[in-house]
Amino acid sequence: MQYKDLGIYIKLKREASGVSLNKFAQEADVDCAILCRIENLKQGIKLNILEKIANNFGKTPAEFLYEFEHFEG
Repeated sequence: MQYKDLGIYIKLKREASGVSLNKFAQEADVDCAILCRIENLKQGIKLNILEKIANNFGKTPAEFLYEFEHFEG
């Protein structure tokens, strides 16, 4: 998997946890439109946004990226 696919992974994890895009964005303190564009691969992800998303999943950015790199879905 390549880092350009990180948005897809975020979307899969979010949906697997049963949380809507709006609720997840609010909990992570990320603009909903930005999260939508990231998940749909229309925008890259900046480090500060990655940190908020990872933290919302209970992970550090490093842990989150490690899981992403080893994801076989």
